[in-house]
Parts: sequence; C-alpha cells; structure tokens
Amino acid sequence: MRAAVYYNNKDIRVEEVPKPKIGSGELLVKVIASGICGSDVMEWYRVKKAPLVLGHEIAGEIAEVGADVKRFCVGQRVFVSHHVPCDECRYCRAGHHTACATLRSTNFDPGGFAEYVRVPEINVQKGTFLLPDEVTFEEGTFVEPLGCVIRGQRVAEIKESQTAVVIGSGISGLMHIQLARIEGVSNLIATDINDYRLEAALRFGANVVVNANEDVADAVRKANNGRLADTVIVCTASLSAFEQAFESVDCGGTLLLFAPTAPEVRVPLPLYDVYFKSTRIVFSYAAVNEDIVRAIEVLTSKRFDALGMVTHCFGLDDIRKGFDLVAEAGRSIKVIIMPQK
Repeated sequence: MRAAVYYNNKDIRVEEVPKPKIGSGELLVKVIASGICGSDVMEWYRVKKAPLVLGHEIAGEIAEVGADVKRFCVGQRVFVSHHVPCDECRYCRAGHHTACATLRSTNFDPGGFAEYVRVPEINVQKGTFLLPDEVTFEEGTFVEPLGCVIRGQRVAEIKESQTAVVIGSGISGLMHIQLARIEGVSNLIATDINDYRLEAALRFGANVVVNANEDVADAVRKANNGRLADTVIVCTASLSAFEQAFESVDCGGTLLLFAPTAPEVRVPLPLYDVYFKSTRIVFSYAAVNEDIVRAIEVLTSKRFDALGMVTHCFGLDDIRKGFDLVAEAGRSIKVIIMPQK
C-alpha cells in the first residue's frame, strides 16, 4: 500500500510499505480522510522520531475484522482514536486519563497518512466509534481535534455568561470560538496577527477581533465594559501570547493553556499578578471517550460547521502542499488528506 513517510517538514515521501496484517482482536481500516494537525508540523516534536507515518485525525471504513472482534463488521464507517487510556491506573481513576502511560504509548499502525491502518486490540475496545451516516468522512476528521477542544472547555469550566478571549485563531482557536458560540458563551474576543484568520474568527462566532500586535488587554477592556476576561484560552505557543493571556484575565478568572511549547522553552510567570488576581491556570491535552462521544454528537447535530473550516483537500501525492500550508499558517484553516485519491 502507499503511505506518506515523514522525514521532516520539507521531506515527506510517498512510499510503498507493507499493508498491515491484523490479529484476532484487531481491525484493518481503510483510511478515507485524515486531517493534518498543527502538531504534525511541530518539527521539534516529530523529527526526532522520523522516519514515520503521521496522521491521527482519521475517518474510514472497516476493511477487515479479526476473528475475535464481535462489535464491528466490514464496511462500517468509523472514527478511531490513536491514543487510548487504560482506565485502570491511578491517573485514570482520578479522572486524569490523558496523563495515563497507556494513552501516551498506544497508537494505530502505521498512521493516518496511509491507505490502511491496523487498529490494535486496545484501540478496538476503547477507541473505535461508529460514524453516523449524517457525518461525512471529512467531518469525521474533526472528531479527535473537536474532542480535544471539548475537553479543554470542560476543564476550564466555561459558562454561558462569561467573556472569553481566544488568543491565536488557527484551527484550534477557531474550533474553540465556534464551540463556545454554539454552547452559548455571550462574549467572545479573538486575537491573531493574520487578517485572514481574524476574518475567519468573526465568521465562526467571535464578537470582536483584535490584532495581536496591539494592546490586547486594553482591547478586551473596551469590548467588555471595562473588565478583563473571565476565561482566556491560549492556542499558540508564542511567548508574547502567554504574556497577553496573563494581562487579559480578570480577577478570579481562568487561563487555559491549550498549546504546548518546545520542551526547553520556559514561560515567565508573573507570580505577583497571578497570586493577587487569584488566577486559575489549567492545561488540557488530548481527548478521552466522553469527549469523543460528545464531539460526534455535536458533529451529527450540524450545529458545528466543520465543513466550513475545510479549506484544502489533497491526495497523498500532494501531501507536501498540505504540510506547507499548515506550517505557513497563512490562508488555510483545515487541510485534509484523502489517501484513496
């Protein structure tokens, strides 16, 4: 079969690789659509494991079923989680599933930028979900990233009556904006340095947009009757974004750090302000079953406009174009690869 093998952001080769063979408790899934995640172009994170086949936002059809698999059959439309928790360790029992060592070690084989993936038994049992007929394969690529956004807003405890600021209006920021809007958040302010993305933020539900080169905290006060924000969601790893976030959160407010930095990066913490403002700082990584189930429900309802976020679709032969678009963060939002094209 064909797969796009990642060597670095500028070197992605479509190669012939062995089609995976499944075991008795496993599935073989034909990948119809696979989204390029912002994390796929974080070269500092990916290149140390290269060469490898990336792609974890997948939707497809079951092509083969292992002899011991009873819940699924050939031809069913599915979303498959690449990372699944054990549900048994001390972190899972405490509700911190994304800190689970099993979640961080599980994956499908080889990756979603391939014609087929093998779904290991634990992923079959804990991470395979039927896609309703109302959800297209393109929309199915949003299940995982939307699940991450749902988890983040759940952890941040965003409420309808609040004012929320989303710093960084790339795909993650835009999903946060749209989800918060459909969940009834009353006042949404979005920032970015890219006019194309600021226009998209307005289209997907922001009340006010602010160029991040301006005084963001001042703009928040002007848009919020003199107050700072109840919740600030940081969707970019820019150090200036963290600074703006601390400046823009109100007393008793919550700061959700949704984007990771490279491991060597240190973010200055304005401890005095955080202490006396009683700022709550929370983090969110990945998604677990309840978030995935909720994401599928939201996509099925059509209240969340996933297809409106899709700006580009490519076959495997053009995957380099897709990676360039996502890495450049210019005039693109969601880029999807269709391995069967």
